[in-house]
Amino acid sequence: MKYTKQERLEIGRKIHESGLSSLKAASIFDISEESARRYRIMYEESIGVNHKLEKAATLSDVRAVYGDYSSMSKDELIEELMKVRVREARLKKGYRVKGDGADKEYFLLDSKNTK
Repeated sequence: MKYTKQERLEIGRKIHESGLSSLKAASIFDISEESARRYRIMYEESIGVNHKLEKAATLSDVRAVYGDYSSMSKDELIEELMKVRVREARLKKGYRVKGDGADKEYFLLDSKNTK
């Protein structure tokens, strides 16, 4: 069934205001899950909601956790980025490292074999 733009916005408004998941909204409005998500986003864009800003933490939150990156040099920023990428790769493989040098300890995140 095809909906007009106004009908899509109305469905999007109902999904947005009720806080339904895309899956639940899809079953209620008899549309696909992807359509429910797109209608909600279409409505939110029409009222001025910026999804990129909502998903990301605010700059003050980032500074509170990581410190102020603006005082770092380019080389320091690159080093921090490399550390984050290494940490992320380790987490994907299922372990975390605490300490450094001779005091380095490896902790498995799950009791399953990592291979």
